[in-house]
Amino acid sequence: MKKFAVIMAGGGGARFWPLSRMDTPKQLLNLTGRDSLLEQTLARVCQVLPPENVFILTDCALAEKIRQTLQDKIPAQNVLSEPVARGTAACIGYAACVIAQRYGDGVMLVTPADAYISNEKAFAQALRTAAAAAEESNKVVTIGITPTFPATGYGYIQQGKGQEDCPVKPVVRFVEKPDAMRAREYLFSGQYLWNSGIFVWKASVALDKIKRFLPKTYQGLQRLSQHLGSEQETTVLEQIYPTLPDISIDYGVMEKCEDILVLPAEFGWSDVGSWDMLGAIHPADKYNNVAVGDVLLEECQSSTVYAASRTVVLLGVENLIVVETPDAVMVCPKDRAQDVKQITQKLQQMGKRELL
Repeated sequence: MKKFAVIMAGGGGARFWPLSRMDTPKQLLNLTGRDSLLEQTLARVCQVLPPENVFILTDCALAEKIRQTLQDKIPAQNVLSEPVARGTAACIGYAACVIAQRYGDGVMLVTPADAYISNEKAFAQALRTAAAAAEESNKVVTIGITPTFPATGYGYIQQGKGQEDCPVKPVVRFVEKPDAMRAREYLFSGQYLWNSGIFVWKASVALDKIKRFLPKTYQGLQRLSQHLGSEQETTVLEQIYPTLPDISIDYGVMEKCEDILVLPAEFGWSDVGSWDMLGAIHPADKYNNVAVGDVLLEECQSSTVYAASRTVVLLGVENLIVVETPDAVMVCPKDRAQDVKQITQKLQQMGKRELL
């Protein structure tokens, strides 16, 4: 059976403001000093399957920019544009419909565009193992990351006991982001994995699950499917897509499904969801500071500093995040990194769209 990658490249990455903006969200940023996170994700999945089998789902405002950026890497028609954001359930369902219309069926490797992975060889092997399990079992297979610290910014997966010689295990339940105490309990129990947001299943299985648990979404996708590949496709997409329920695949399907398998894996994964996680990409100094750009730190500890255009100097502080761009500077305590998204909401209310 053919294999396809579906890279979800929507979303604004608001927790990476002021570097992340509406026209350059997190997945298009070069945070590593190499390519953008999206380009790195594309290169990783192309170790497992040919580029013509890769689909990218993104917001209509970014679609053309992504097509131009990747014009020599994947076919332009494989960049699918969502008229409006409707959550990952609609996104995955739309991709499954396109694959079903073009190829009949196939194994879908669904992954976010904005994660960082250091061990690409181990990642490729995990995808191959998960794809084989999904094809053989006809079930959903998710990839869980063996936790290395009590993260409160990640969701968790509780794994059950499976056969010792089988790499995939049954999922007991999905757990939302825990508080610090519960995160420590999860870490030391050995039963929990970080939820990577990577799902592997046949396109037909994905649509069957959406039909069962999200019937309104399925009905809209079925109407859309009748026009895929026709001259009316864009018009019908713009009519139907905004009517689909706005819900994530985790809430809509995964938390309700009884027969999900998880593949425990280790490949240096981080979703780099906020500035405090920049240390997953760049090494910290002996005082646990992470500095990118022209930065001078004097008597500082456990701080993260990103300088885009000027010299940034910190003296005698600790546990701070400082981000400098040509038109904005953001400073916050490290434990408030998840709240940076509130700033973008406030700026929108103030009408400062030039900063968004």
